[in-house]
Amino acid sequence: MKNPEALEMVLKTDLKSLRLPAMLREYASCNREAVEKNNSYIEYLSTLTAIEVKERAIKRVNRRISEAHFTVLKTIDTFDMEKTPGLNRHLLMDLTDADYVKNCENVIFVGKSGAGKTHLASALGIEACKQNYRVRFYTACKLVTELLEARDEYRLKQFMVRLKKFDILVLDELGYVPFVKAGAELLFQVLADRHEFRSTIITTNLPFQKWIDVFGEAVLTAALLDRITHHCYIFECNWQSFRFQESSLKRKQQTGEK
Repeated sequence: MKNPEALEMVLKTDLKSLRLPAMLREYASCNREAVEKNNSYIEYLSTLTAIEVKERAIKRVNRRISEAHFTVLKTIDTFDMEKTPGLNRHLLMDLTDADYVKNCENVIFVGKSGAGKTHLASALGIEACKQNYRVRFYTACKLVTELLEARDEYRLKQFMVRLKKFDILVLDELGYVPFVKAGAELLFQVLADRHEFRSTIITTNLPFQKWIDVFGEAVLTAALLDRITHHCYIFECNWQSFRFQESSLKRKQQTGEK
């Protein structure tokens, strides 16, 4: 009979070599449980591998979320839908399954500041990360800045290729700052390249007819809107600002108003 200690040493070495850290950590406790319950070898192995698979899935999701560079981690279950009259809740929840990504469809949230557009866009992005899609979050201003820097440093092609690899590009706060002509053209190219190839989520405070104020050229703006709204889910976030609702409630509590 082989030495149990020697066998255990070999097992540990093999699990390290195969890069199975969860199984290495849990094999002993699973073995004790299997002995106590008189489980079969297959039941023991199945329990052990399930632990490894689950831990890898958690790490993969965390890695996807980290790579996305969300400014805030907001989930769909923390969004207060009771304060959003007019929101198509059923459609929003349907989008959490990320089928729109498979279909290369876009999502646009349009509405005033404080309506929770960034929250919703980030929440959909996080749901997509859970399903192992690659997501990248940018404010529109930051992306345009990085595009111009990449152009000036002769690495624009590589940067554009990298952007195109993301399953979802989340473009936040489009409309707050107008772009210089070169920046508008580069952003147009990024979004045009994704048309019917990848998905884009956009939040904006401007109705579509005012996007020319940001992009500067009527022809370019029309061409851009034609592409991104072609296969697109549009949410009009016309409810009252969450921040305004909160400040109003606080003021009423302080003054005793009803």
